[in-house]
Order: sequence, then structure tokens, then C-alpha cells
Amino acid sequence: MNILDNIKQTYKNGNMVIRLIYVNSAVFLFFSLLSVFFYLFRLDQISVAHWFSVPSNLQSLLRHFWTPITYMFYHEHFFHILFNMLVLFWFGRFFLMYFSEKQLLAVYVFGGLLGALLYILAYNLLPVYTMPRANGFVPVDSSILMGASGSIMAIILASAVRAPKMEMHLLFIGRIKLMWIAIIVVLVSLFGLRSANSGGELAHLGGALGGYLFVVFERKGIDITRFINSIIDFFVNILKPRPKVKSTKYHAQKMSPEAYNQKKAQDEKEIDRILDKIKTSGYESLTVDEKKKLFEQKR
Repeated sequence: MNILDNIKQTYKNGNMVIRLIYVNSAVFLFFSLLSVFFYLFRLDQISVAHWFSVPSNLQSLLRHFWTPITYMFYHEHFFHILFNMLVLFWFGRFFLMYFSEKQLLAVYVFGGLLGALLYILAYNLLPVYTMPRANGFVPVDSSILMGASGSIMAIILASAVRAPKMEMHLLFIGRIKLMWIAIIVVLVSLFGLRSANSGGELAHLGGALGGYLFVVFERKGIDITRFINSIIDFFVNILKPRPKVKSTKYHAQKMSPEAYNQKKAQDEKEIDRILDKIKTSGYESLTVDEKKKLFEQKR
């Protein structure tokens, strides 16, 4: 079995965490190779990021309406995706201790959507993002959002709210409860709103809100991500190849004229015997097989 077969087998047998890591990694590898191609052929004017990242500008968002979904699978830098996938691997395992794989995918998408929504609203409503700065720069016209951080924050918060006292061992720190990890990452994102990655921190907070709401409503017996699974199932069923129904054809074996005449004579002899039996013993004396043969002969 070669490397490609191993990758296919791991993806097929892996849980939803593994599959999400594979999808994100495959997207990153593809676009990294594509960027090298663009560089070698002096096609730097083509911006892949603007086609897959969420723009804060509403007019641009209308032209790229698919980006609130694609951005949560798109990364440009190696250490960005490496850190995100490691966190997804760690906290995805905690999530799957209490919830299903379908719920993990739904929370991933739900957190990403809320992260994008908070980012878009903030960059179009809050004065710090809409008002020109001293140099005349307006952030809303140039900002884009990319990466799975918001989606992963949803999984972190959902895991921490569901099992706040569960402990995780961190290097150089030791064992720490999930609730403290959740509080710390939310505070880091909140204080990080003044940083250069303000848009990313907004997505983190939106994702965290999504994970928190998921568990709160789940405790009430309400799955607020059910609509996402319904949409995913709809498209999966459309794209799923349907099994082909094989029709079996039966071909009568060809007989030679001699064989046909011989079989016909035998059948006629058998019918004569059955008719003689009816004359002597009556129709009721016939066996089921004899009645069947007589009926077929009449047809």
C-alpha cells in the first residue's frame, strides 16, 4: 500500500476531526502550490485570498457570497494552519466524548458563520472600523478574514461548557481545567481587538459565542445546528453516486432441429400419458406437476 492509499484509508476510517484536518490541509497544499505557479509565471495580480476570504466590504461580500463558508477552510501561512489543526485535534477529541461527529461538523460551520457575521457587522457598524484614521485609511475597504480559528473556538467553548472540570495537560504549565482554558482564550481575543489582527479576534469571539450557545440550547433539548446538518445531508445525498441496478438477461439456449424435434416428441408423449390418466382415473388423480404440464401445453 503506497502513501496515497494510506492517506485515503486514514481519511475513510478517521473520525470527523481527522477529516476536517485532512480537508484543511488539502486546501492549504493546493493553494500553496497554486501560489508558486502564479509567482513563476508573474501572475501575482491574481489574488486567491480575495476569492476565498470574507471581505468586510458589503459590496464585495455580495459579489463573493460564498466566502463565509470557504474562509473557514482557507489558510495562507504554514504556522497558521499548523496551530489551528493542532488545537482542532486536541479539543475535537474532548468534543466527541459528549457529542456526535455530525454535531462536531455542524458546530465547526456554525461557529465559523457566527465569527464571519460578527466580523462583518463590526467592520460596518463600529466607528473604530468605519471612520477614517489620521492617515485617511478606512479599514472596511481593505480587510479580509480567513482561517478556521473561529470554527475551532466554537469547539473549544462547547467542550469547556459541557465539561468545565475536565483537565488538559499543557506543556510547561501542567494540568488545567477546560473552563480556565476557555476563559483565557476568550479574554485574549477580547483584549486583542486593539491589535493588528482585530478582525481575526472578532471571528474568535463570534465562534466562541456559537459554541456556548450550542451547549446551552442542547441542555434544553434543542439542537440549534440541526439546520446545518440538514443542508449538508441534502447536498451529500445529491452528490452521492447511486448504486447501479444490474438487469439480468436470460437467453434461451439454442437447440438443434434434431434436439428440438426430439423434445417436442417427448412432451407430446407425456401429454398423451396425462390425458390417458384422466380418462381412466379422472382429473383429480393428477399430481401437481402433471396439472402444471397440462396447463402449459394448453397455453
